[in-house]
Amino acid sequence: MNAGCELIAAAAAADAAPEAVGGKGRQLGLLRRYGLPVPDFFVIPAVWSEQRRQDMPAELVTPLRHELLARGWNDRPLAVRSSAVGEDAANASFAGIFLSRLNVLGADALAEAVAEVWTSLDTPTAAAYRERLGIGGEPAMAVLVMPLLTAVASGIAFTCDPVSGREDRMLVHANRGLGESLVGGEAVGDEIVFAEDTGDTWRVLEFRPGAKATMSVPSPAGGTRRVPVPVAQAAAPVFDTTQAEALASLLRDAALALDFVAPFFDLEWVWDGQQFWLTQIRPVTRRPHYTYAGLRSQPAIWTRGNTCEVMPAPLQPMDWNFSRRGCNDLLEQGWKIAGCPILPGAQRAGLFDGYLYLEASIMQWEAWDGMGILPEHFNALMGGHQPAIATVPPTWRDRWRRFGNMLRYLRRAPALARRGDAEVAAARALARELRDVPLPRSPDDIGRLLRRLFKPVREFHGMFFLQGSGGGSLSLLLDTLGRVFPGESEALGSALLAGGEPSVTAAQGYALLDLAHRARRTADPACPLHDPDFAAAFAVFLEEYGHRGHYETYVRNPRWSEEPECLLAQLPALAEVDAAALRARQQTAARTAWARIRREMPFWRRFLLRAQVRAANRDCNRREAARSAMIALLATARRLWLLIGERFAGEGALARTEDVFFLLPAELERYANGLIPAAGLRTRVADRAQRFATWQAATPPEWLTLTPCGAPALPDQARQPAIPAGSRFRGVATGTGVARGKVRRLRHPAEGVALQPGEILVAPATDPGWTHLFLKAGGLVVETGGYLSHGAIVAREFALPAVVNLPGILAALQDGDEVEVDGLRGEVRRLSSGVVR
Repeated sequence: MNAGCELIAAAAAADAAPEAVGGKGRQLGLLRRYGLPVPDFFVIPAVWSEQRRQDMPAELVTPLRHELLARGWNDRPLAVRSSAVGEDAANASFAGIFLSRLNVLGADALAEAVAEVWTSLDTPTAAAYRERLGIGGEPAMAVLVMPLLTAVASGIAFTCDPVSGREDRMLVHANRGLGESLVGGEAVGDEIVFAEDTGDTWRVLEFRPGAKATMSVPSPAGGTRRVPVPVAQAAAPVFDTTQAEALASLLRDAALALDFVAPFFDLEWVWDGQQFWLTQIRPVTRRPHYTYAGLRSQPAIWTRGNTCEVMPAPLQPMDWNFSRRGCNDLLEQGWKIAGCPILPGAQRAGLFDGYLYLEASIMQWEAWDGMGILPEHFNALMGGHQPAIATVPPTWRDRWRRFGNMLRYLRRAPALARRGDAEVAAARALARELRDVPLPRSPDDIGRLLRRLFKPVREFHGMFFLQGSGGGSLSLLLDTLGRVFPGESEALGSALLAGGEPSVTAAQGYALLDLAHRARRTADPACPLHDPDFAAAFAVFLEEYGHRGHYETYVRNPRWSEEPECLLAQLPALAEVDAAALRARQQTAARTAWARIRREMPFWRRFLLRAQVRAANRDCNRREAARSAMIALLATARRLWLLIGERFAGEGALARTEDVFFLLPAELERYANGLIPAAGLRTRVADRAQRFATWQAATPPEWLTLTPCGAPALPDQARQPAIPAGSRFRGVATGTGVARGKVRRLRHPAEGVALQPGEILVAPATDPGWTHLFLKAGGLVVETGGYLSHGAIVAREFALPAVVNLPGILAALQDGDEVEVDGLRGEVRRLSSGVVR
């Protein structure tokens, strides 16, 4: 037999070339590799379909006979299915185009069935389908052979809503007997709709009973026949709730195993009376984009303008599990209390090449439709250079509706914020309580512990409101300032907020500054932990802030409590910072701004302004406090995941403890309950680690646009801002005052020891792990962020001249360049070039 013509076993199908085994063969091979229940099979390579004429090639008949004999399948009913090259792809499913043959008995019948399946490659229907999709070249088809399962029930399923595209819905069609009646449209069967619950569990939302008068069963002579369904079974649902939800869990696991980023698949399944089996899986073809009616004719705009500040690197599956729903919970609460019409199940977060994006078009629409905030203004608060959606002028009814939404928000927000304050305290207390708890032995006890830890994620809507909707009062403050000082509202707002009640993040910076001065006063500043008083003060600091760390939103990243040496290394340089000068800078900024306002703003506006400044300061602080509480829960979760990873590594399911972050909580639970074998877990990790390495090497665009069918709407060069040229760079003013100094470019806060006091810190993004560096810096320039970003909030508190949202500035400036950072006008000016040695 020629090379490439050998029959391919199921174990080798996942690694075979797609042009050899076709889409169906490869995807079923991957499912088996990942530990999913797929019957054993072998594949007749597609090259044989190219050699055929009308009959089965004689040189293939003997290998087929040998294969059936070796497997003991001579007397076993078989299923013979097409697996054409290009079939079951994301953009071309070929659903219903090609033939399958069930209940094939013996080698002769198998040869006949394979030839019959091949003929479907050349039908007018198949040719028209290929022409409509622009698929050229000579068609080829592999054929998949597997035992025919005993089918008590079978059916098809979609792991999203295939009509609307909604991600938090799953549909299952179930009928008694073989599934060909459903697949062929000859029967309706039961339709079961599932809704996603917390923790990636799925519950039955609705049973829609269907006609089950007849079912398809194997015929004694081969093939299938239709028989009546017994009356009692025809009237009863195919599955009860427990069975249905077990099937949904399996379907979701299969989808996540193939693609945890886009787990939207069309599957066929069989229930043999003992367990469920999967017999086919393919991506949902051309899944519609689920969005508001007012956006359906526009491209979807996705942006990293905000997310790249806190999550600038690719996400592992555990990171994505937290972010996928968490982003929605953060962003919905404000609109909900205002009574705005929120689209149920809208997904505002997405992964592209592993990087976290937010759908700006949905967020702009909600702000515009709900409150009348112009998309351009929303972009300025959010950060980034993404385009704005198209809107139409509001009617008087729209204005009245928005006015009512605003009144409801103002009336309800204080109560929800107070609830949020209590929930922040409760979340911190829970994180402390569970911080050192040992890992239970039984999977059930582990599950209960994790559910208790993540209860705030499910129920603490007030805490999410503080984190996601803290920009309302700040937006009102900027609007008031803009009416009197057009073009200067950001700079004046920053000055007014300088030196106010410190946020938890600023307090963390002040506490570290105090530690630095304490260390300097010890007998051995190079080893301050030898001093008992300093050691005690450092322990207090870690008790309060040890859950924080560099890029702390990634659950995979260690915390300061795990790596205290990172903090200690920063203390010598921090000890050079003059705390009194910092306070004087804050007071001067605020005093100067208020003096100008008293001169130029009417008295009645000043009265309102003072209340708005207090509210903005309070809400920004609440935003930071809510974030700190969430990070505390995440830090506790990280410790538990590592303990689980250590246990699973000891059992041989993981190669390394840290591999646990390449898995999803639902997968860990299924493994613990014996539903995924250890080998399946290891192969998922290995394949995802390879994909993750590819993501790390990618350069993601700042924003991108997709058509309603998911295709790119603009070329790459339109999505990625060019490196700025010249000597003047314009961004968003988020700090106050003007500073001059030498540039120090840092790409990670761990490099902070290189930053000298008074230098201008230039960074790609900042999160609370950078805060202590703000104390040393003379000014701040950041590639990402907006007026509500972390860097902007803390820079305002420290009265630090700052400009954000300057993509490419790291490449445009060099270490040692002399620059001026104008936090009043949002401008960075290069004064001279130089090199720091």
